[in-house]
Amino acid sequence: MIKDYRNYLKIERGMSPNTVSSYCHDVEEFLKYAACESSRVTSEKITEYLGHVTSQGLSKRSTARLVSALRNYFDWCIQEGEVKENPCDRVDAPKLGKYLPAVLSLEEVTAILESVDLKASFGKRNRAILEVLYGCGLRVSEAAGLRISHVYLEEGFVNVTGKGDKQRLVPLGEVAADAIRAYLPERPEPAERKCEDYLFLNRFGKPLSRISIFNLVKDQAMVAGIQKEISPHTFRHSFATHLIENGADLRIVQEMLGHESILTTEIYTHIDTQTWHQAVLQHHPRKDSSPRSE
Repeated sequence: MIKDYRNYLKIERGMSPNTVSSYCHDVEEFLKYAACESSRVTSEKITEYLGHVTSQGLSKRSTARLVSALRNYFDWCIQEGEVKENPCDRVDAPKLGKYLPAVLSLEEVTAILESVDLKASFGKRNRAILEVLYGCGLRVSEAAGLRISHVYLEEGFVNVTGKGDKQRLVPLGEVAADAIRAYLPERPEPAERKCEDYLFLNRFGKPLSRISIFNLVKDQAMVAGIQKEISPHTFRHSFATHLIENGADLRIVQEMLGHESILTTEIYTHIDTQTWHQAVLQHHPRKDSSPRSE
């Protein structure tokens, strides 16, 4: 069942490998707990499982994702004729507010970037990774999977493969381009042919994992003396926030981030309420309450 479900998510739904892996893992863990066939799962059993995982410290956001994964799975089971109704229909998912991750100021970003010791082993690589994360607003998986053949240094663009294998062009600033140029002569020899086109390699000549980049960001923030809890995603969020604060069009930011809906971008960039509030009132044709002379 799980194998067929995995193929369904991958082929028919076109979900990214990370999403497919996450959904299947959530379903597998639940089915192990339930210890019964999918057709015998009840809403009570799902509620019991949610209580079990939350008691172990699962966050509201992760719990909501779990409910979404189970709901999706049982919808598929209905399509396959394995079950008659979705047991998740009577299960309430946690109510979530708008999630706004930590944002770095420009000074904090600069401090992290400049704290990299370029003379250290892999210093130039690490600087290039950080410059690309912030300069292009990439997801960590996009940075890890970046190909040399998709980086156009002279033209100032990178071709990014995002969620669902969708590609988009993102401008590459001169600072980030120079960091990549400085790294390339020191790039390790690829371990095998399939690694040849990956831009960022580890000391074994293999592509960096997402965890490796995550640890790099955490370690470098610590070196720079940044007290905030940050991750590679923080650079992406800061990138978008700084663009909006400096007057970039929301639609342009949406395209650069690879968001399907502009609503995601609006939440993601958390535009300063006071800023747009004043802008609307300043330009509104009826901003002045005094009556016009006839």
